[in-house]
Amino acid sequence: MKRQTYTSEIKERAIHMLIEASSDYPSVWSAIQAIAPKIVCTPETLRSWHKKHIDQTIPASVQAQSQEQRIKDLERENRELRQANEIIRKAAGLEAQAEKGRPPK
Repeated sequence: MKRQTYTSEIKERAIHMLIEASSDYPSVWSAIQAIAPKIVCTPETLRSWHKKHIDQTIPASVQAQSQEQRIKDLERENRELRQANEIIRKAAGLEAQAEKGRPPK
């Protein structure tokens, strides 16, 4: 099987298309899967071009920092959801107790 080669212009245009379209999709991967067939490459090829672009344009320290912030945000959200679930569970238990105390209809 012959390996396809792409010019740097095609790679740059594909990355630009991906960056522009990313907001229209639920994830970067879904955008990659939608755009790759349009430029006749595999999604993995486009993903690797995009990763290389990010590595070149965003310093690793900034990426790590943003990942740390994302982890902190997700942990906070997780705590809040656990608290909300606990409140809902307790409220459901109280409602069930109240139902037992009521006379049947």
